[in-house]
Amino acid sequence: METKTSRKTYQIKVTLKGSKPPIWRRLLVASSITLSNFHHVLQFAMGWTNSHMHQFVAGGRFYGEPDRDFESHVVDEGNVRLDRLLKRENDAITYEYDFGDGWEHKIELEKIQPFDPEASLPVCVAGRLACPPEDVGGIWGYQDLLRAVQDPSHAEYSEYLEWVGGEFDPRYFNLKEVNELLSEYCR
Repeated sequence: METKTSRKTYQIKVTLKGSKPPIWRRLLVASSITLSNFHHVLQFAMGWTNSHMHQFVAGGRFYGEPDRDFESHVVDEGNVRLDRLLKRENDAITYEYDFGDGWEHKIELEKIQPFDPEASLPVCVAGRLACPPEDVGGIWGYQDLLRAVQDPSHAEYSEYLEWVGGEFDPRYFNLKEVNELLSEYCR
């Protein structure tokens, strides 16, 4: 049974692996959040659309949504709390999203703070840069897209620009928008 003193507030840094400069978010979440709910928090915080499969990887084990039609060694993420995998500051796990594009995120526990029942969690407290568009082809495809949309003389400039809806600013990150999405999700 969870006691009020056993629940903590985790300060988590999420970094998209391979992104240069780094695309990252800093979140405050309850240590007792399930991996299933944390997955949704990550989707909103990073700017993904929850259109693909995902999993968490920690200690050689995989946590996700088991498929009852197939034999799997995936532990049901709905039954696992974040504090079971991240116990001490600097502990880290991996969050994989979209197995085709292969987006990997480093999830690092930066700080453990006392839990404040009055705090509105989860919340994003900082971040940097836009999330790559879905289905761009992973980190390599994203780098190709960035080269193309930043150079009007690039052979694929118009094609990429049309594909991303006419404009894409890789520097864009709006903390208020992220927190509005998180607030809506938590209602």
